[in-house]
Amino acid sequence: MRWSWKIGRLMGIDVYMHATFLLLVGFIIVAAWVESHNLDRTLFGVFFVLVIFGCIVLHELGHALTARRFGIRTRDIVLLPIGGVARLERMPEDPNQELLVAFAGPAVNVVIAAVLFGLLVAMGRFPTLHQIEIISWTGHDFWVSLLAVNVWLVLFNLIPAFPMDGGRVLRALLAKRMGYTEATQAAAHVGQAIAFVFGFLGLFFDPFLLFIALFVWVGASGEAGMVMMRSSLGGIPVQRVMVRDIRTLLPDDTLATAVDHILSGWQQDFPVVFGSHVLGILTREDLVRAITQGGTEKHVRDAMRRDFMAVDSHDMLEQAVKVLQGSGCRSLPVEHNGELVGMLTLENVGEFMMINSAIRRAEETERATRALHNIQPIH
Repeated sequence: MRWSWKIGRLMGIDVYMHATFLLLVGFIIVAAWVESHNLDRTLFGVFFVLVIFGCIVLHELGHALTARRFGIRTRDIVLLPIGGVARLERMPEDPNQELLVAFAGPAVNVVIAAVLFGLLVAMGRFPTLHQIEIISWTGHDFWVSLLAVNVWLVLFNLIPAFPMDGGRVLRALLAKRMGYTEATQAAAHVGQAIAFVFGFLGLFFDPFLLFIALFVWVGASGEAGMVMMRSSLGGIPVQRVMVRDIRTLLPDDTLATAVDHILSGWQQDFPVVFGSHVLGILTREDLVRAITQGGTEKHVRDAMRRDFMAVDSHDMLEQAVKVLQGSGCRSLPVEHNGELVGMLTLENVGEFMMINSAIRRAEETERATRALHNIQPIH
C-alpha cells in the first residue's frame, strides 16, 4: 500500500504502518492530555495503544499462518487506524478452510484474553463484567483494560459483516449450501443491513457508530464487487481482452514522441521495445515527471521503468488482473513466445466486464420472457 512504512518482519511476513496510523496516535495524545493533564499518563496512553496494536498484529498473524497451512501466501500486514489488515493473495475457496482462516484471528485474542484473565486471578484480582466493559486509556487498570480490549476485539470481529471476520464466517457457512458468488452476495447484503442499523443508531446515540457503519458498508460492497469480478473473469484468456493495436517506443525516442501519441488519443502507457523484445514501460506518470525534470527532449530510456511485469496472452484473465493490480501500473505488456502481442489495461478489463454484464442481463431477460410465454393458462 502507498504511504506505508515497513516496521518489521514476523514469521517471514513484512509488517507495515500506514501514514494515517499516526493520526490515531495524535488523537490519543490529545484525548489523554485533555482527560488527565498529566504527561506521564498521556505517554502511557500512547504506550497502551501500541500494545493494543501489538495484539492486533498477532490477530492478523493468526489469519496469515492459518492461510499458510493451505498454501496461501500473505503479502504483508498493514496497520491502519481502524486496525490491521493481513493481505492474503487469495481467500480459500473451500468453505471449511475459509472458516478456519476467519476464526484464527479472533482465536488469538481469545487466547490473549484467557492468559490475562488467568494472570489477574493469580494476582488475586477477579475482574468483574463492569470492569471489562470500561477501557481506560490513561493507564488506570492496565491489565484489566488490555483484557477488555481483547474481549471487544473478539466481539467486534465476529459481527457477521464484511470486512470483519464474522462476514467471512457467514460466507463460508452459506457457501456450504450455495455457490461462492451467491454466498458472498448474501453475506454482503447482511453486512449492509447491519451497517444501516449502526448508522441509524449512530444518529441518536453514538456518532462513532456512523464511522463503523460507513466502514462496514464500504467493506461489504467491496467484497461483493471483488468476488463478482473474479466470477466474471474466470476461464477467459487474456488474448480476448487485450488491446492489439498499440503504439510502442524505442529507447532512443524523445519524450516528445510519447507526448504526441498521448495527445493523438492512442494510449497512456507505452511499451519500450528493441525489435519485438520489451525493455521497459513508460507510464504517463513517469512521462510527466521526466518532462518536469528535463523537458521533452529527454530520451525514453532515461524515464522508462525497467522493473516491469508482463503476462502471457494465454494466461487466464483473473490471474492477469491480480498481476495488473499488484504492478502499480494501469497497463501491462502482453507477450507470447517472448514477443510483444498487445497490452492489458484496467480500462479494457472494466469495459469487458460491463459488456459481459449487459449480455448476461439480456440473456436472463430473454430466458424469463421465454419461460413466461411457455406458461399455459389453467382452465
